[in-house]
Amino acid sequence: MVSIRVLYASEHHSTREIADRIGKRLRLHGHHVEILALRAASDGQWPAQSGALVLGSAVHDGAWLPAAEGFVRNNADRMRDQPTWMFSVGMTAALPGPLRVLAERMVQPRIAALVEVVRPRDHRRFSGVIRREHLDRKGALLFRLLGCRYGDHRDGAAIDAWADDIARELDA
Repeated sequence: MVSIRVLYASEHHSTREIADRIGKRLRLHGHHVEILALRAASDGQWPAQSGALVLGSAVHDGAWLPAAEGFVRNNADRMRDQPTWMFSVGMTAALPGPLRVLAERMVQPRIAALVEVVRPRDHRRFSGVIRREHLDRKGALLFRLLGCRYGDHRDGAAIDAWADDIARELDA
């Protein structure tokens, strides 16, 4: 059994719910899991040592939320010293076909820089929930003009499979 910290930064709850799902899945594999929210850049203190770390954030304007980005900047050296996985939650699945394919291939420089600093065992991108009230007026207009779809775009099977991969790697 490995002690795992699942840390996340969420604005509209879907990243929190994905972190909870990952944590529950890791518990099914017999691991001790603690799930904690990063709420502000001041949450940058390193938590008590755990055997592994899973860190995720919502993506807004191509970047992680400040609390998660600050945590990485403050703790990258320590993160490299233990098994670490990272995940990002955006709205790729809300995009229409050709734009979705383009977005899936697109590198988000600020997130790529965090991944490069940490060098996690894996970084996975998931889609979350997007509702009209999540966007300002200009964002909602652009969203509609692009032909995007509001709704819950989370892929539970993909999230579970990723958590299962983490557990298998920790058990090996």
